[in-house]
Amino acid sequence: MSLVIVDFESYDVSITQALDLLGAKEVVVQQAAVLIKLNLVNASPHPVTTAVACCEAIVKYVRRCSQAEIVIAEGVGDASLDTPEVFQRLGYTELSKRYGIKLIDLNTAPLRRLENSNCQVFPEIYLPEIAFTHYLISVPVLKAHSLATMTGTLKNMIGFAPPEHYAGRFGSWKKAVFHHKMQQAIIDLNTYRTPDLSIMDASVGLADFHLGGAHCSPPVKKIVAGYNPVEVDREAAKLLGLNWQKIAHLAVNRKA
Repeated sequence: MSLVIVDFESYDVSITQALDLLGAKEVVVQQAAVLIKLNLVNASPHPVTTAVACCEAIVKYVRRCSQAEIVIAEGVGDASLDTPEVFQRLGYTELSKRYGIKLIDLNTAPLRRLENSNCQVFPEIYLPEIAFTHYLISVPVLKAHSLATMTGTLKNMIGFAPPEHYAGRFGSWKKAVFHHKMQQAIIDLNTYRTPDLSIMDASVGLADFHLGGAHCSPPVKKIVAGYNPVEVDREAAKLLGLNWQKIAHLAVNRKA
């Protein structure tokens, strides 16, 4: 099974159920190092950002079935706040201390330069080295998005883009270059690196806008998990009432 959707009861119960159905234990046990990539665009609480309880449920699951090193990582896009401050405000600093887990600021992590002439927006790209040394678990939150139509596990990879290369030009946001040709930029980014496992928190959902606005009514109350990030995002789009065939980075992504 490559994708599951389960009803949301609690993070501990529902994430465990989803990962067990996926057979994730057999996959995670083989890993030496796991990176949990959060969705912290700014310091707003859930459902704008990944709930710390959601991340904790994943940490506990990995710890139960593996001896892998775990790191929690994000590179926030907020124009005025740095990643460590957002970690602190949202409870991740305390979580890291309780579990003895390192927090990684992807905005300042050592980089690897890559090239792919088939990529239209980023034929050259810089990404954190740690993205290629760890098993990557992406933990997005179900949200509509003003530029990308929806934000899911594929768009969550923008957090890996270092501000020293991708800020400016199209706004004050630390990843502002991605505002230009957003759909193709997401496709290019995921050509270089895409999640190994995605766990989408669709317990609530943002219906109109990724930084706030109306919650989905009624709340979606689902957890979507899978190994193919395109499949995960297509199912997530359906939960928002969107046609994924009209969202370019979901309709043409060749990983589907």
